[in-house]
Amino acid sequence: MPAANKSAANLPRGVPILPLDSLGERIAIIGPSNAGKSTLAVALSKKLRIPAVHLDQLHHLPGTDWQSRPEAEFAALHDAAIHEERWIIEGSYSRLMPQRLARATGVIVITSNHWLRFFRYLKRTLADQSDRAGHLEGAKDSIKWEMVYWILFKPRNRGVRYATVLQEFGLPTVECHTATALNSLYRDWALPMPR
Repeated sequence: MPAANKSAANLPRGVPILPLDSLGERIAIIGPSNAGKSTLAVALSKKLRIPAVHLDQLHHLPGTDWQSRPEAEFAALHDAAIHEERWIIEGSYSRLMPQRLARATGVIVITSNHWLRFFRYLKRTLADQSDRAGHLEGAKDSIKWEMVYWILFKPRNRGVRYATVLQEFGLPTVECHTATALNSLYRDWALPMPR
């Protein structure tokens, strides 16, 4: 498999990132919780007129406090989504990533500082953000210690794991490893900046 075309949005000024159209019409956005995947998916969906799919919405039951669906049901919803002709799918769910990447035409990897991601988690659970990108319909958010642990203390070598998986597929890939890099991506691709 040929090496992936890669670019990182946190390269020195003047080093171009891949053009948006090089990612094709099936774009997988992966990264840790609260890194900005949902917001980016919505911005890309509006610009490209391609449906955005939020894996958290498929994985959890609407109208709950983020109660998981049975695994087989979630996997079926995931597989139905990836077999569409055009999509922007955000979410990692590494157990289902291989079949998603086998169908994808491009990948965006977003990571960021765990304290920033923790702040975003607090903001989204303590404030009424029912209109935020990727929100679960009818859900009632509450602070979950499992999520706090996941964001703050889970081993932070995800970038290495993502790189290993992505190398196997050789897809055009854009990586953003800081909030500044992600903001640059919005500007470079002329996407509406998040609020």
